[in-house]
Amino acid sequence: MFRPLSVYIGARYTRARRRSLFVSFISFTSMIGLALGVLVMIVVLSVMNGFDHEMRTRVLGMVPHATIESPTPIDDWPALGERLVEHPQVDAVAPFIQMQGLLTHRGQVTKILINAVDPDVESDVSIIARFFRDGSLQDLQPGEFGIVIGDKAADKLGVGVGDKITFVAPEVTVTPAGVFPRMKRFTVRGIFHVGAGEIDGYVAMTNISDLARLHRWKPDQVQGVRLRFEDLFQAPRIAWELAGQLGEGFYSRDWTRTHGNLYQAIRMEKAMIGLLLLLIVAVAAFNIISTLVMVVTDKRGDIAILRTLGATPKQIMAIFMVQGTVIGVVGTLVGAVLGILAALNVSSWIAALERLIGHKFLNADVYFIDYLPSRLLAADVVQVCAAALVLSFFATLYPAWRAARTQPAEALRYE
Repeated sequence: MFRPLSVYIGARYTRARRRSLFVSFISFTSMIGLALGVLVMIVVLSVMNGFDHEMRTRVLGMVPHATIESPTPIDDWPALGERLVEHPQVDAVAPFIQMQGLLTHRGQVTKILINAVDPDVESDVSIIARFFRDGSLQDLQPGEFGIVIGDKAADKLGVGVGDKITFVAPEVTVTPAGVFPRMKRFTVRGIFHVGAGEIDGYVAMTNISDLARLHRWKPDQVQGVRLRFEDLFQAPRIAWELAGQLGEGFYSRDWTRTHGNLYQAIRMEKAMIGLLLLLIVAVAAFNIISTLVMVVTDKRGDIAILRTLGATPKQIMAIFMVQGTVIGVVGTLVGAVLGILAALNVSSWIAALERLIGHKFLNADVYFIDYLPSRLLAADVVQVCAAALVLSFFATLYPAWRAARTQPAEALRYE
């Protein structure tokens, strides 16, 4: 089988020979360094993609993309909703009322944000129905003052489905006997677990008519409507436009005010970590320079003999470019395969390690999720491999150029 001289000799130099074991060992370590750099970069980018994906699907799936509210209670929210869904970017509309306060049970207290919802339409704008451990939204019947809470809040209060808890509103009631805080007994109808600490610990839901009564509103009056858009990144602009079209009595809020900083931080961290890891890959790739320089020094006699037999400087240069490219290709492929396997299994590995040592690496009280997510994207693998191959190729140019400048007479003088 015909093989070009440069490819044949360059490939031979990458294989171990008894008289050049040291040089082959250096080539092997260069491959390992490049493979480790590619592996780490793929795994870390997959983890950052996982955080980004969980932020979008879980946290931003729970909070409204945007809300349209009014300083005074809204009487006819279905008519308002029909006007809003006429916009092509608005997928769904649901009413809501919010109220902050405290939940207490047998001396245990936790702060809470109650979202009063309509169980029949809430699933159109929220993914909460997917995460119930006990009960469901449909258990929130009007007039029963039922409530669903996160598992972290339930654990803190020591309650389960069917237990009674007391909601203390940030208002007072003046009576002839004095001033008393407003309190209302609720019955726990469901417990959910989203995996986001700020939701599982501090968000609850009840029927919208019940919270309207607690506000002393009419049962059909609401605070505003929640919107779900086709593209959540268009939420700030579209919500502002819709509020302007409705008139002066309405204003808008969107998810960027509550979670925008966190989302932007994740995107920025991914970019910065990707850049730093690319520098690690670059260091590993440029180790090929030192490897090839040592090979050129070790093979000066061989180069001189090839030159005397008629090899051109271009052929000599190609020999060492082939050797460096083989090192880069093998290291990149090994790192890519190991990185893909690690990225696909890192979540289960970390979960198993947490169970083994009995310690959570991601505490939901600190981070917005309590597990390590991973999402492998083919585009990231291709970009990492392409960057490693390009850096490896450029790393071969200088040593190969030095080899091509070797003068046969000087190289053979002391042979």
